[in-house]
Amino acid sequence: MRAEIESAFDIDACDIYGLSEVMGPGVAQEFAGTKEGPTIWEDHFIAEIVDPGGRVIADGAQGELVFTSLTKQAMPVIRYRTRDLTRLLPGSVTAMRRMAKISGRTDDMLIVRGVNVFPTQIEELILRCKGFAPHYEIEVTRPNRLDEITIVVKRALSSAIMPIELKPAARRDTQGHIGISADIRVAASGSLPRSSGKASRVKDRR
Repeated sequence: MRAEIESAFDIDACDIYGLSEVMGPGVAQEFAGTKEGPTIWEDHFIAEIVDPGGRVIADGAQGELVFTSLTKQAMPVIRYRTRDLTRLLPGSVTAMRRMAKISGRTDDMLIVRGVNVFPTQIEELILRCKGFAPHYEIEVTRPNRLDEITIVVKRALSSAIMPIELKPAARRDTQGHIGISADIRVAASGSLPRSSGKASRVKDRR
C-alpha cells in the first residue's frame, strides 16, 4: 500500500502513530530517510511493553504497548494501555526507541480451533494478492463442533485474473500464515460495506 501511494503521488509515505487518548497523531513517527518504523518521542512519553497480566517485559519481546505522558497538560495519562501489540526496538537515527509494526490488538484477537488469529494477519495476505481489493470481512461460524473461518474478499477491478484462479493460492497462503485453513469467498462488487471510521472486519457468528 505504501509503495502504491508513493508511486502515485511521487512522495515519501511515512508511518505515524498516535492515539486520541494520549495526544493524537504524533506520539511516534518514521524518518523519511530510513522508514524503519516509527520513532517514539521519548522526551514526551515513557513507553513500555507489558504482558497480559500488566507486567513489564524486555525490549524486543512482543506485548501490549503502554504509555505514560511526561509533558501533556490538562489530561495526563499514567501507564495507558493502548491494546496495540508490538515490540520496542533500538533507535536507528536517534537514541529514542522505535516501534515495530503493530501486529494486532488485544481486543480483536480471535481464538479459532485453539489458534490465536488477528485480522491484521489476514489483511497482510489480502494486500499481497494483486487480484484482490483491500476490502474484506472475516466470518467465524461453528456449523458442527469445529470453528470454521471464511474470508470474504473483493476482486480488484483492475485485475484480469478470475476469482477461481485466486482462491487456491489464497487458501494455501492463509493456512501457512495463520496456522489454520480458511474458506475464501469472492463477493460481488459493492456488497462489502465501507466504513467512515474504523472498519468492523469480523463477524463472529458462533
